[in-house]
Amino acid sequence: MSQAAACRSGQDFMNTPVELSIVIPACLEEENLRLLLPRINAVFTELPASHEILVVDTMEPADNTAAVCGANGAVHIRRTGGNAYGDAVRTGIARARGAHILFMDADGSHSPEYIPQLYRHAAENDIVAASRYVRGGATENPWILIFMSRVLNIVFRVLLRIGCLDVSNSYKLYRAELLKEIRLTCSNFDIIEEILIKCAMAKRGLRIREVPFVFKKRMFGQTKRSLLRFMFSFYWTLLKLLAIKAAGTRRGA
Repeated sequence: MSQAAACRSGQDFMNTPVELSIVIPACLEEENLRLLLPRINAVFTELPASHEILVVDTMEPADNTAAVCGANGAVHIRRTGGNAYGDAVRTGIARARGAHILFMDADGSHSPEYIPQLYRHAAENDIVAASRYVRGGATENPWILIFMSRVLNIVFRVLLRIGCLDVSNSYKLYRAELLKEIRLTCSNFDIIEEILIKCAMAKRGLRIREVPFVFKKRMFGQTKRSLLRFMFSFYWTLLKLLAIKAAGTRRGA
């Protein structure tokens, strides 16, 4: 095949739509991805949906994540705009070809075996959330993290009027056209709540379905979420998201 033909073939592949894009933000997650990616591939031996796996890595190489992706049929992507979690989310949305986009963590806390249960409800919903807080859901985190997560989710759900019990968990499946039409600005993990708010602002009668799942402990490495930073940023994040919601309400008035 000539170089030009190979180039066209690559472009055709990138332009070919798929049913589901799995987007995995990653930072120093080589060890976890070695175990996680084969499990995701195993899921799709039983789930008849065309798909792609996008691992959104740091801007500069930090480990051998690219090689792990290549060995497991995943697309390795460098995040653009910065190295924050929010930059990885925006990069993944921009690059995803799927009619639906599923975000999951790279550390093993989001078991890929739940993917079929989430995808089963994709056609009739705008968002399908893996939820720790519906009947049958649970988490393996220490009690202090569970308590703080509960408080965060209750406060955010009530004050921001989000129709979802598990607001802060990133393991969610979205209708791609809805994600691609909103502008996301948050830099850190608060982008998860920003997505919900802006999706609700963009579509009246947003349909959200929650599916029970068990949040697992990280397999290897250190968490990127700092407990102290979380405590200080909680109120700032809430104020910022309330301002976003208020601005959207004024525009809609």
